[in-house]
Amino acid sequence: MARDQRGHSPSKGQTRVSTGRHLLRFAALDLAYFSGYARSMAHHRGGAGIVLRFERVRPPSRAVFQPLQSREISPDFLNRMISALKRWDYDLISMDDVCQRVVTMAAPRRFVALTFDGGYRDWLTFGYPVLARHAVPFTLYLSSALTDGIGEAWWLALEQIVARENRIYLEIDRKEMFFSAANPDEKQTLFDYLERWLRSLAPADLSHAARDLCRRYSVDLSSLTREAFLNWSELEVLAADPNVTIGSAGVNYSALSKLREADARREVKMGKAVTEAALGRSINHFAYPFGDGIAWDRRHMAMVEEAGFSSAVSTIPAVVEAEGGSSLYALPRLAWDGRMRSLRHLRVLSSGATFPRRSPIAPG
Repeated sequence: MARDQRGHSPSKGQTRVSTGRHLLRFAALDLAYFSGYARSMAHHRGGAGIVLRFERVRPPSRAVFQPLQSREISPDFLNRMISALKRWDYDLISMDDVCQRVVTMAAPRRFVALTFDGGYRDWLTFGYPVLARHAVPFTLYLSSALTDGIGEAWWLALEQIVARENRIYLEIDRKEMFFSAANPDEKQTLFDYLERWLRSLAPADLSHAARDLCRRYSVDLSSLTREAFLNWSELEVLAADPNVTIGSAGVNYSALSKLREADARREVKMGKAVTEAALGRSINHFAYPFGDGIAWDRRHMAMVEEAGFSSAVSTIPAVVEAEGGSSLYALPRLAWDGRMRSLRHLRVLSSGATFPRRSPIAPG
């Protein structure tokens, strides 16, 4: 069991509850499909369409411990998904077209927009060939620091350390802490606990904590990040494809809510400026880093608009509404769970039957 020196433990029960919730969710999606509920509700709840979010695309791993499995899909699933969406008569459109659909009357057919966050190198190797073969538009949201090779993909370092080590010492709240995690369940519990803790920190504190952890366990965070993400030369070639839209996720992929207002404004503007200078094209679309309801709020919507972006996407799941029913600077997006590999689940989720009728806007 994972424990710290003060006698507290990240609860193993949290992992069991989380796993149980996923299984219940999958069962509910199957029920919605086989009962015909999803198809019958698509006309009433489907809105104008949905925006799908993915991160990594690579062949499935055989590793027992995969804490980030939900954030990746296989090339085979991507191929089957696109084929199915075409077969189901969805319009596969760009983010420019999504913006147009939001402010006009509903089109006869619903749409799906494909988006990918991060710019991982394995996405170029395994994902881009599938997208190019299908000749479908998509958007790639980049953090300029990660692309520059000076960012810190701390979540990848955390994954590597927890996978390799059975005992982990680190400093939390200025106190030396000790955790033990010997089996996959304990490691998943520990990973989830530490990821939540790191995300709760201000960016400077997060960077300090991540570097300290990497120093203790001999992980070269800079090399790990450079190897994982595309560089500007690779992206320059990619950007020449007319089906590719390059978007921004800021400079350091920092949750805007954790930054002072001036720093958040700089994060938004500089990410746009650096990416435009590197690629020689206008960058019109923004993705809130992490994108959930605690990562951004209404203030940041105004910042994004003032910076000259045409849209901003979140990771708050809902359908996109036509006729101004969705805010262009708070567009909902379904972050696809890579553990879902059934086209049945895709059919239910793309119908909008399981989402709120109105697109959410972050509080504050």
